Amino acid sequence: MRDFRIDGIVPIIPTPFFADDRPDWESLRGLVDFAHAGGACAVCLPAYASEFYKLSEDERRESVARAVEYAAARIPVIAQVNFATPPMVVEAAAAAKGNGATAVCSAVPRMIPLSENDLFPYFARILDSVELPFIIQDFNPGGATLTSRFVANLNSEFPHFRYIKLEEPMMSTRVREIDDATDGRVGVLEGWGGMYMLELISAGIAGVMPGLAVSDVLALSFRQARANDFDGAYESFMHVCPQIVFSLQSMELFHHAEKRLLQARGILPNAFVRQVRMELREDEARHIEFLNMKVLTSLDQLGMARNPLLAMNSQVK
Repeated sequence: MRDFRIDGIVPIIPTPFFADDRPDWESLRGLVDFAHAGGACAVCLPAYASEFYKLSEDERRESVARAVEYAAARIPVIAQVNFATPPMVVEAAAAAKGNGATAVCSAVPRMIPLSENDLFPYFARILDSVELPFIIQDFNPGGATLTSRFVANLNSEFPHFRYIKLEEPMMSTRVREIDDATDGRVGVLEGWGGMYMLELISAGIAGVMPGLAVSDVLALSFRQARANDFDGAYESFMHVCPQIVFSLQSMELFHHAEKRLLQARGILPNAFVRQVRMELREDEARHIEFLNMKVLTSLDQLGMARNPLLAMNSQVK
């Protein structure tokens, strides 16, 4: 656990469902396999992009246990444990550890206005009981996220708080501030589908936590930028940028776009989104299909497999 390190792409694994809304746990195996084959340095679930807010507590725990089983020690599994009270986070984190998770990620409870004076004891109580490397996700549309001082003070008391995931625009200054305030002990992860990753790699982000469906292309772009090939990184990124921008107009739209692209790539057998869900209108469905075809064509142009699992199986044969 001390060696746990993020340097690259950490896709959020979606939860596959059958038509009757039951979790399709066997299909989760292919999603984890795809993440590994696509160059991810870890995976995370069940988060917002996993429809965690539609899962029971038992289902959340099983998703982590299944992902660990399917990962088979090839890739670290980060367990997302989002609850509004510390005991529930601690209990879920303990279950995740028992099921073999490598690290834990927990979102700042933003359903009510809370100051940093409120949030510090909240996270202190959690971190005092959770032993795994810890990531805080702070998604606060239209509002301020945790300051570098808060991050530094919390890390000073709890060194296993190692990363913070931010999802705001124009945050390169924040990345540098957190790095300076913590002497590099807390890495910043960029969320929001990886939309801002190109400008932030130079600023020093440790990694990106996007959706799964285009994570292999983002992994290529990340590696190119790390090697100072920013022209190449830009070209790779632009192949998937329109799909990211369109899908993130809403979280429910994202679920549809993400799963339909995974289905188009042959990685997911269906694209069911669990109830309650936003039903797609005709124009939205048509544009998703258009963007999916563009991504598939881009994969061909980049010399990347539409389904790397099929390519790997054919090589084995």
